[in-house]
Amino acid sequence: MKKPAKISSLKPSNSVLPHPTPRLRDLFSMGKKLGQGQFGTTYICREKSTGIDYACKSIPKRKLLCKDDYDDVWREIQIMHHLSEHQCVVRIKGAYEDNVFVHLVMELCAGGELFDRIIQKGHYSEKEAARIMKTIVGVVEACHSLGVMHRDLKPENFLFHSDAEDAQLKAIDFGLSIFYKPGQYLSDVVGSPYYVAPEVLHKHYGPEIDVWSAGVILYILLSGVPPFWAESDSGIFRQILRGKLDFNSDPWPQISESAKDLIKKMLDRRPQQRITAHQVLCHPWIVDDRVAPDKPLDSAVISRLKHFSAMNKLKKMALRVIAERLSEEEIGGLKQLFKMIDTDNSGTITFEELKQGLQRVGSNLQESEIKELMNAADTDCNGTIEYGEFLAATLHMNKIEREENLLTAFSFFDKDGSGYITMDELQQACKDFGLRDAQLDQMIKEVDQDNDGRIDYSEFTAMMRKADDGIRSRSMKESLNFDLAEVLGVDNNKQSQD
Repeated sequence: MKKPAKISSLKPSNSVLPHPTPRLRDLFSMGKKLGQGQFGTTYICREKSTGIDYACKSIPKRKLLCKDDYDDVWREIQIMHHLSEHQCVVRIKGAYEDNVFVHLVMELCAGGELFDRIIQKGHYSEKEAARIMKTIVGVVEACHSLGVMHRDLKPENFLFHSDAEDAQLKAIDFGLSIFYKPGQYLSDVVGSPYYVAPEVLHKHYGPEIDVWSAGVILYILLSGVPPFWAESDSGIFRQILRGKLDFNSDPWPQISESAKDLIKKMLDRRPQQRITAHQVLCHPWIVDDRVAPDKPLDSAVISRLKHFSAMNKLKKMALRVIAERLSEEEIGGLKQLFKMIDTDNSGTITFEELKQGLQRVGSNLQESEIKELMNAADTDCNGTIEYGEFLAATLHMNKIEREENLLTAFSFFDKDGSGYITMDELQQACKDFGLRDAQLDQMIKEVDQDNDGRIDYSEFTAMMRKADDGIRSRSMKESLNFDLAEVLGVDNNKQSQD
C-alpha cells in the first residue's frame, strides 16, 4: 500500500483549482442566463453525454484581485462538496477552470428564490412558515455539525427545486461560508444588512450568528417585513444593535404566542443565551405532532465512524481505495477536520489527540468508548489514525456509490482483470493494507452470494451499497450527544457571491 497522501494545499498562484480540468464547453452546452450576482453569472447548461440540465455559475477571474479572492472561491468549492450529502443543500457536480473563468456546475433548482415567493405571498401561514424554517435551520444544524459557519443566510440564498407548491427548498450559496473551530471568535464583518447579527457588528462572533439570521427570515416569513428596517445600511445596523422587536403591528396580534416565543429566542442579542439550531428544531412551534427529535444531530464525523465500524474488512479496504482517488476539492472539508484533530501536525491522530479533542467540547465519553471509535478507523491496527484511514472512515455514501468509484475499487482488487476477486487477490490486498489476522474465507463468504468462492462485480457493488447499522453499543449511543465538529474546523477568510 502506498503511503497516505500528503495534506497539501499548493496551487498555481493564478489558478483556483489545484489541477487542470477539461474544457467546460467540451462537456456541456451553455443555455440561457439564469441570474447575475456580484461575482458571477449563472447559466443553464446541458451535459452533452446525458442530456441532463444543470446550473453553471461562471466567475470571471479578472474579479479575483488577490490571493485571498482565489482562496475564497477554492474554499467555496470545498465546502459545497463537504455539504453535498444534505438533501436541502444544492449538490455540486464539478468545478472547471480556464484562463478566463472558474465554472461551478451544480444541480439545477428551477423553482425560483424563496425571496420571490415571499414577495408573491406577502407572508406565509404559520404552518407553511414552520415547514420552511425546518429546512433552513436543518441546513444550519448540518453546517455546524460539519464544522462550517454559513455567515450569509437570507431568502435569496434558498431556491425551490421546482415550481410545485410543496417543492424541496435548497441552500445554494456558500460564498461567505468558512470552516471554524471552537472557542475562536471571528472579526470580519460579512453578511447582508437585514440579516446580520449584532455580534458581527461588534466584530466578535461565532456560529450563533446563523441562528440569528434564520430568526430574521422567520420574522419576515410571518409578517412580510424585516424586524430591523431603515432607509440606509447604517440605520439598519443601529436598529439591530438596539434590538427592539415589533410584535404589535399587523399581523402580529393574530400570530401565535409560540411563534413569537421562538423568534425572541432566535433573536436573543446574547449569543451564548441564544437558542441553538437543534433547540429550534425541537421547539413546539416547529415540531410536528409535538414529537421532538430525540437528540441533536450526531456530529457527521462521529456518525460516519459509527457506520464505518460496522462494515466488513473488504468494504473498509475499498473505501480506502476510493478515498485516495478523490479530487482535492471533494476531500477538502475532511482534510480541514483531520488537521484540527491532529494538533501536533504529525499526519496521524493518536488516542490522546482524539480524547483531548472530545474533552475540549465537554464530552463525557468514557475512554473505552473513545477507544472504540479509534479502533473503527485504525484499520491497520498500528495505534493511530492516518490521513487515508480518516478519509475512508468519514466519506459520505454519495461519493462511495458512484459507479466510477465502484469500478475503480473493484479493479484494484481484481488484479488480473478476470472479473472476479479471488482468495489470492484478497490475500494480497490485505497485505498491502497491513491487515493482520484477516479471515479470508469469512470475508469472501460475507459477500459471495452464489457461493462459488469468489466475488464478482455485482456481488461487490451489492456489498458497497448495503446499509450498515453502525456501532450497537447502547452506552455509546446515549453518550454521543455532543457535536465533535466544534473540535474540527478552521478559520478562513470570506468571499461574496451571487
